[in-house]
Parts: sequence; structure tokens; C-alpha cells
Amino acid sequence: MKLNKHVQNIVYNWPPKVLSLVFALCVYLFIQYTTIGARVVTIPLEVMLPSGYEAESLVPSSVEVHIQGNDDLIYLINPNSIEASIDFSFVQQEGIATAPVLLSYEQNMFESGGIALSANPTQFRILFSVEGAL
Repeated sequence: MKLNKHVQNIVYNWPPKVLSLVFALCVYLFIQYTTIGARVVTIPLEVMLPSGYEAESLVPSSVEVHIQGNDDLIYLINPNSIEASIDFSFVQQEGIATAPVLLSYEQNMFESGGIALSANPTQFRILFSVEGAL
């Protein structure tokens, strides 16, 4: 069976070709990985408490936000353009309630891609009791 001339050129000396491709991918991934940086900023946290209940435990006032991405881009992000909030308005009984931290930001901030935001901690727990009860 006679193979096409182009297929013969591809198959001829295939081990060095495969090794070259693997090496090129390793170099690309190494460069991409080494240029990824992280930045941590502390921003104010807006907490929405339920009506008729009072918080018995500490209510957080700020949260750490981890910004990960390309080193050249993460320091261009203005922390004031990121807003963090936590909503406990769903609470309808006494006890401990857990709610996630929600991050909001301008969408055009991340058009270039490769930027990730995460809050630390990702959720808070607060003990609630009926207002005025001992």
C-alpha cells in the first residue's frame, strides 16, 4: 500500500517530531505558569441583616479578595471597583445562619481574560436571636 507523499513526510522520523512538540508545549506552559501572580486586597464588606433579628456574634466589616492572573494586569485593577456583600435577609428563625460572600465588579475590567477573583473566607456564619430577647 502506497501512502500519500504528505503522509509519508509526517510519518518519517516521527519520534523527534513528537519530542519537539512536547518540548514546545512544556516551554509554553512554563512561561504561562511563571507569569501568573497573585495579589491580596482587603475591601469593605456590605452586610444585609434580617429585620426582627439581631446578630449575637461578630459581624464582619471587611473581607480579603485574592486577585490571580497575569502579573502585568493584576496591579492595574483598582480594588475600589470590586464590591463584596453578604445577604442574611433570608433568616427566619434564631440560630446560626451561613451565607456566601458575593463579589461584584465591572465586567469590562476583565475583558483581557485570565483574571480570577476569590474571597477569603468564601462564607460567613453568624448567630442570630430575636430582637430584644435575652
